[in-house]
Amino acid sequence: MENRKKISVTIPCYKEENSVFEMYDRLIATFQKIPQYDYEIIYVDDCSPDNTWKKITQVCQRDKKVKGVHNITNFGPLRNIFQTVKYGTGDAVFILMGDLQQPPEKLIEFVTYWEKGYSAVIGAHANTQDHGLLSCFRTAYYRLMNSISTKQMIPRFSYFGLFDQSIIEILSEIEDQQPFFPGILVEYCNNIKVLDVPQEESKRGHSGQNFLKKYDQAMVSITSYTKLLMRLATFVGALIGIIAVLFSLYVMVMKLLHWDTYPLGIPTVIIGIFFLGAIQLFFLGILGEYVLSINERSMKKPLTKADKLLNFGEDEQA
Repeated sequence: MENRKKISVTIPCYKEENSVFEMYDRLIATFQKIPQYDYEIIYVDDCSPDNTWKKITQVCQRDKKVKGVHNITNFGPLRNIFQTVKYGTGDAVFILMGDLQQPPEKLIEFVTYWEKGYSAVIGAHANTQDHGLLSCFRTAYYRLMNSISTKQMIPRFSYFGLFDQSIIEILSEIEDQQPFFPGILVEYCNNIKVLDVPQEESKRGHSGQNFLKKYDQAMVSITSYTKLLMRLATFVGALIGIIAVLFSLYVMVMKLLHWDTYPLGIPTVIIGIFFLGAIQLFFLGILGEYVLSINERSMKKPLTKADKLLNFGEDEQA
């Protein structure tokens, strides 16, 4: 029998007990429509506190083409997603979030573009479930990153995509305790196809990405892919210093010329102090983010650590 290309589907999961079975059923139905491809399905549970792992175990017992990985603790979405792709052994790896906000059936369209020669086929959200502050934050973030970053980020990036094994090999060589997948992808791959895909309602009932988690991811990207903010701090500091000297000379001259009538302007001084204090605290915060990032990366910790593997040949321990 002619060797078939193999597609590895990797599914990062956290509290996805409501979607494990449906995810499997929809993926099997999808692969039945493209029988020319072999496949494996890999669930990676980031130490969910619910019945996610129990249901993954049940699926693995039903189908040996399904593999399960259970992390020893919760490592967070950035680290778990980045590690997840390394479990794939196929000619391409398909990343699919475990909450079913992204339709598994899109794999067929993604494969079509992959066969045309694209190394990465990305699904960008045509719509999002973010509202209010989160929506404004997302829009402002992409505008900021594409203004100050050394690389142009893919707008509405969702981690949903099909990646050639050549890209996975590059990712496997990267040793970073705070990997920023979108930045790494555009840095090492110049053959990317971006498709608009709908974002469906999460089977969890709500998105697992709140403001604080997205803020943390934004800080990882900023500290990884731009030097401009720290250089801006130097520029702003020098500019404010020059303005302060010129204003001081102006006040001195005006006071000498109008000794009895020119006010010293205590309110102006107070406003100036608060303004300078705000500028200093802002850039100290940015500096702190860089220091935290350096500290995290210098620890050389493993990206994730699994304590249970299913259908990898060693079912007892990772």
